[in-house]
Amino acid sequence: MTETALVELALEARKNSYSPYSGFQVGAALLSRSGKAYTGCNIENASYSPTNCAERTAFFKAVSEGEREFTAIAIVGGTRQAGAADFCAPCGVCRQVMAEFCDPERFQIILGNERLEYKVYSLAELLPESFGKESFLPDCEEEDLQ
Repeated sequence: MTETALVELALEARKNSYSPYSGFQVGAALLSRSGKAYTGCNIENASYSPTNCAERTAFFKAVSEGEREFTAIAIVGGTRQAGAADFCAPCGVCRQVMAEFCDPERFQIILGNERLEYKVYSLAELLPESFGKESFLPDCEEEDLQ
C-alpha cells in the first residue's frame, strides 16, 4: 500500500472522530505486515482521561484481531474549522504504544494532510532513547511476550 493510499484511509477515518470537547479531529490508518489496514479515530470523553487517540484506536483494533507486526501508520488531524490542512504528529503515549509493537528503525510514521502531502519519519526519529520491552525485560525472548 502506498503512503498516499494510507493517508487517504486516515482522512476517511477522521470523519468518524468523536471530538465534541476539543473540536480536534484525528484519523489514523495502520498497516500490518500482513498487508491489512486498520483505521482509528480519536474518541473523547467529558472527563478527558478516558479519551483515546486515533493511533491507539487503530493499534488496539489490530492487536485485538491478532495482529502483532506493523510497518507503517498514517496520521491526519486538525480542527473542524481548519480541517486537516497541517501535519499532526502522534502524542507521547501513542509513540510509546508504537514502541511496544514496532521496530523503531523500520516502522514508518506518515504525517499527512488533506492535500495528500506527507512527511515520513521512523519511530526512532520521533521517539529517541525509548523505553521498550528490551529495557523492561532484557532477558526474555520475543515469544515470552506473546
